[in-house]
Amino acid sequence: MVELNPIIHSQLRLSIISLLMSVDEADFMYLKQKTNATMGNLSVQITKLQECGYIDVEKTFHDKRPRTVCRMTDTGRTAFIEYVNALKGYISPAIASNTDTDTKPLPDDTTLALS
Repeated sequence: MVELNPIIHSQLRLSIISLLMSVDEADFMYLKQKTNATMGNLSVQITKLQECGYIDVEKTFHDKRPRTVCRMTDTGRTAFIEYVNALKGYISPAIASNTDTDTKPLPDDTTLALS
């Protein structure tokens, strides 16, 4: 099996990347609100994603206030898609062995459907 990307596999970094995959860009406060992360932890994780080349970070000022905007890079998009595909490889056998039909409630009554 393919190893899960340890950079993306972190809960907060996965949240950040997942959010950024669905928008053109997101500012720091939006990401903070959506992830419920502390400012310090969010800042550290954004820096790690930037250092890997997964996101671009633009720091500007708006009305004399700092504004940090994050955007996915092509490298980040590719890494995220590879991560999702690897994750599907791990969970597909478990889903397949526990399904009588296309979808079956899991023990916690959550339904998963893989495409």
